[in-house]
Amino acid sequence: MQVSIIGGGGLVGSCAAFALQCGKIVRGIDLIDVNAELVGGQALDLLHGSCLTADQQIRSGDTSLVKQSDIIVITAGLRRKPDESRLDLINRNVQLFRGILADIKKVGTKPGAIVFVVSNPVDVLTYLAIKELGLPPAQVIGLGTVLDTSRLRSLMAEKLQVPPSQVSTLILGEHGDSMVPIWSAAQIAGLPLEKWPGYSTTLIQEVEKRTRGSGAEVIKKKGGAGFAVGLSITDVINSIALDQRRILPVSSLVNGLYGIRDVAISVPTVVGRAGVLSQIEIDLWPKEKTGLTNSARVLRETIEKVL
Repeated sequence: MQVSIIGGGGLVGSCAAFALQCGKIVRGIDLIDVNAELVGGQALDLLHGSCLTADQQIRSGDTSLVKQSDIIVITAGLRRKPDESRLDLINRNVQLFRGILADIKKVGTKPGAIVFVVSNPVDVLTYLAIKELGLPPAQVIGLGTVLDTSRLRSLMAEKLQVPPSQVSTLILGEHGDSMVPIWSAAQIAGLPLEKWPGYSTTLIQEVEKRTRGSGAEVIKKKGGAGFAVGLSITDVINSIALDQRRILPVSSLVNGLYGIRDVAISVPTVVGRAGVLSQIEIDLWPKEKTGLTNSARVLRETIEKVL
């Protein structure tokens, strides 16, 4: 399994590469970035540790490497300027992303290759990739709310003092302000969250509030997220590489579930070697379903403004 990371010189791309290297699942990792010196340094740093992880091929280069890739990860993106509106930032990132997609189309992709979008706004850019690359929609996915879900689980575990791996819940909808925590399905070690010692509505409100603000909190404290997003990216890639068919809240094209149509949004999705294998509609609390429908509306409005 060969993985290329466009934007591999940056924080997110390099953290994803390191997490993949430590995971020992993929065979090769290619780092691609407009800053050749920086991405070359990142690749060299990874190469220096390769004898301690797995017999992987680590390379840096330009977009021509994607034609050899089984999974093409796109992490490149721009940060908001002082006093810049969210919509202006989206427009700049859409322009940058269109250039990346044009480069990928020019080079070409392997049959069955998966394009995995991480750049923000991830749902809008995933939709754009589906429309412009000409690949089957199942072969284009976005990170969606995988990172948000990881944050929610980990913060809940910290509050309740339980192992994070035993917290089961998820976030659906937009990776953004309209995300929807699915408390109706939350469990601790297979037991209902609302029956767990220490549970209260105040506690989940606190955890949800901190989860929603986690991105801004990390940016304020260290400049940007890296480790957790790198692990989240690796979690999705491993499900593809090993054809695990795990159910993950990735962003993909939805046409019908919950009455949602023609947006890329996070719903429970079976992820395997062919990308999106299926999407699952489960019963939700009325307020959760309303929230998911609203999230889709927000995304559709954004798409109509910028694409």
